[in-house]
Amino acid sequence: MSDNSPQGPLAGKRILVTQADAFMGPVLCDVLREQGATVIASHDDITDPETPQRIVSEAGPIDTLVANLAVPAPSTRVGDVSEDEWCDTFAALVDPLPRFIQALLPGMRDQGHGRVLVMGSASALRGMKRASTYSAARGAQMAWVQAVGVELAPENIQVNLIAQNFVDNPTYFPPEIQENPKFQDRLKREVPLGRLVGAREDAQFAAYLCSDASSCFVGQVFPVCGGWVNR
Repeated sequence: MSDNSPQGPLAGKRILVTQADAFMGPVLCDVLREQGATVIASHDDITDPETPQRIVSEAGPIDTLVANLAVPAPSTRVGDVSEDEWCDTFAALVDPLPRFIQALLPGMRDQGHGRVLVMGSASALRGMKRASTYSAARGAQMAWVQAVGVELAPENIQVNLIAQNFVDNPTYFPPEIQENPKFQDRLKREVPLGRLVGAREDAQFAAYLCSDASSCFVGQVFPVCGGWVNR
């Protein structure tokens, strides 16, 4: 009799992916499934304060939350940043995090383990002009992950973040940008790797951070940006 049970390093894991139709969502879902996970792909708008609790309640037991959070990055000069821009960016990138962890904690504590992986941005690790709102929100994600990671580690709940930039994805680097010769010149000038990090390269690293093999990481920020932060 053949064994049709899932195989791979994530076999038996139930992983919730937010904004699964945007940013890194589609490739994350594909790679996580390939590695044996049961993926709960949420397409809900999570800026509503009640939505994270509803998503978690409907999903059932969750081993890992992959907080795939993205918005088009504002490029407003700092003196022109509006109250709406600031609040809307934080509402999309930061506010859902404590709501999700509060919804997930009872179940993770009952099962004795859990993981949260935030798909963040390296824009908080290196200054960028006309990016004050976006960089501030991405930096808040990092600070939250570091603090919560340290707090929850004794309960066998790992919280970490991938700080990415220059990773192939349709939200920030759609085909029309990638095909622009000026962008290709920028890649060669700013990114030591000389190219975008592949979407699957990034997703495979995310899958590793969702696996039992990564249980030693606590509140850590992992740059995935082709060396951009080192320039």
